[in-house]
Amino acid sequence: MMARPVASLSLDLDNLWSYMKTHGDPAWSSLPTYLPVVVPRLLDLFSEFSLRSTVFVVGQDTEIDENADALASITAAGHEVGNHSFHHEPWLHRYSREKLVEELTRTADGLEKVTGQRPTGFRGPGYSLSPTLLEVLAELGYGYDCSTLPTWIGPLARAYYFRSAKLDAQQREERKHLFGSARDGMQPVRPYRWADRNGVIEIPVTTMPLSRLPMHVSYVLYMHGVSPAAARAYFKTALRMCRLRGVGPSILLHPLDLLDATDAPGVGFFPGMGLPAARKIDVVRWCVRELTRHFDVKGTREHAAVLGGQSLKARPPALTATG
Repeated sequence: MMARPVASLSLDLDNLWSYMKTHGDPAWSSLPTYLPVVVPRLLDLFSEFSLRSTVFVVGQDTEIDENADALASITAAGHEVGNHSFHHEPWLHRYSREKLVEELTRTADGLEKVTGQRPTGFRGPGYSLSPTLLEVLAELGYGYDCSTLPTWIGPLARAYYFRSAKLDAQQREERKHLFGSARDGMQPVRPYRWADRNGVIEIPVTTMPLSRLPMHVSYVLYMHGVSPAAARAYFKTALRMCRLRGVGPSILLHPLDLLDATDAPGVGFFPGMGLPAARKIDVVRWCVRELTRHFDVKGTREHAAVLGGQSLKARPPALTATG
């Protein structure tokens, strides 16, 4: 029997406070959390499919006592933790080198203390990336990055976000590149290496080959709220396109994919939050089942290890959209 192509599944563990912060809600500063609720649901889902996955953690959450048990349970269950920055600011590409080193190091130290594991992979909040950030990742010994989202719809997502957010002029300036630009649709869908960055591997968050439309689960859930049949057809088509084009997809989950408005008060403005959590989890379960039917699903570190044995194209860091 022919081996199935390798794919990866990961989750960005953006906490309640981080969504509120990006949206301009001053109540974020009290650092409200839903990690004790969402992490057990996530681990149950992974266990159901016998998956070993990757959870990208925000460093600030490692310094909140209420989160300690939930975070420790991730690695105790055999999963990888990745670095998702410390302050979860999607304008990370504006940071100085010194501030980037502090962001990554403080998060790595916190993860090692709380989970017993030091991260080797990174994903920027809001897919934020820059040549300087790539240099820092290489200097700190990171083996892979997962910060690119090769799609053209970034400006549309940003317009929706600005319409609902409560931001002053400075906050709008900070966020003016949020979700990237239309030219991100020209970025590669397949993994590659960053040239002159010690071979750091880039694993893009996969978008549908050719159309470059997002296919991570949050989009499927949004479509499900309009038409369940269309949502399922869309995800099946996306996976079929990946198989036909030889793309081993890297599929992304978010905490809100497993929560509803009662679990996460204050972020009801996000699409899909009107769906009950149980219904959303059923949709996520279906997506994972479809993914595992056709691909050998791993965490992003294992995916990077497989890719490391292949001949990958090199890409200049100057081509990053936010850089």
